[in-house]
Amino acid sequence: MHKQYKSVSPTDEISINTENGPRPTKSRYIRKEGTCNVVFRHVPEEWLLFVTDIFTTLVEIRWRVMFLIFALSYILSWLFFGVLFWVIALANGDVKDHTNEPCMYEVRSFTAAFLFSLETQTTIGYGFRGMSENCMVAIIIVTIQDVISCFIDTFVIGIVVAKMASARKRAQTVGFSNCAVINLHDGSLCLSWRVGDFRRHHLVEGTARAQIVHSTVHATGKVDVAYEDLVIQQKEIILVTPTTVFHKIEPSSPLYKMSLVDLRNADFELVVSFTYTDDSTGMLHQTRTSYTPVEILWGHLFQEMIRVSRRHYRVDYTLFNHTARVLVPEVSSEQYDHKKRLRLSPRPSPRSSPGHSPRSFPRSFPRSQQKNHEDKLKLPTVTVELVNHSHPKPTESTSQGNN
Repeated sequence: MHKQYKSVSPTDEISINTENGPRPTKSRYIRKEGTCNVVFRHVPEEWLLFVTDIFTTLVEIRWRVMFLIFALSYILSWLFFGVLFWVIALANGDVKDHTNEPCMYEVRSFTAAFLFSLETQTTIGYGFRGMSENCMVAIIIVTIQDVISCFIDTFVIGIVVAKMASARKRAQTVGFSNCAVINLHDGSLCLSWRVGDFRRHHLVEGTARAQIVHSTVHATGKVDVAYEDLVIQQKEIILVTPTTVFHKIEPSSPLYKMSLVDLRNADFELVVSFTYTDDSTGMLHQTRTSYTPVEILWGHLFQEMIRVSRRHYRVDYTLFNHTARVLVPEVSSEQYDHKKRLRLSPRPSPRSSPGHSPRSFPRSFPRSQQKNHEDKLKLPTVTVELVNHSHPKPTESTSQGNN
């Protein structure tokens, strides 16, 4: 292989040393699955903000925590109203005097009061316990419990549906390739990665975006995070089949002056995203991932995974992350464009040089001879007379003859 070209593999061991020794492993800004590797500390009034937006808080928490909260909401409501019914039974004397007209039938202990509360809220109605018209307070509490139970059921069903239809679940069926590649595309160095939808129900529309994230840690402990947008050739994508997204490394690109050696020594993170609308639910989703310089393969090309048959376009997702090595210059895009311009620029011809112009004369040539020579080079003047039989009138016109 020519020494100008070089291909690398993600399994190649690359050691990067600095003045202070080997570079420490740096945490990702965006994880591969798309979650942000950011932890917030000491947020002012954090619990108040979470309680104020309780619906979003319950949608974002884990399933086991949500099940625990919902179970406690039912159990505590049954227990609370059971205590109220037991207090009413004690005040009315239903517990001690069994011959008294009760407020609630068959409610003469705390256990019976709890069961009566449970049967009332869940509308089970076994037939042993029931309301009587003797106590207006008990009737009012039963009415309040029924209204609260409707609110709890509505809240639980809404949270479960919203959590099951969360954008994170749909984002798991839209994926990016494990690595990005740099190769030649249309005569220019291009950075590319692949995005695909694993479901048969395709997306309505989608927009791809990419950013270079630089994080700098100063000696004082200050951390600066800078973002640089990458220009993508085709931002609007209808993701019917897996698509390769290209970024042309041109003078406006942050990668324009970066060669293979510079890429391996670089410290940045390529964050890519794909925002789309699902045609089944009409909801807006976003899938994200990131690539470190080690995961950007120089001199690789994604393998073709689409085959055309008589009836279908067949997509083989086993080749989604497969790449093949190709010949790519290991120099930067700036140096590659400069060499390409040098090859394409025409060489100056001896005949077109200023010293050999047919109308130029040496400085030592006399002016009189130059004037005579210029007079000889001038085209002659031709006089044409138009003769009329009645009124002859000469007309003079000047034309230049061909040599």
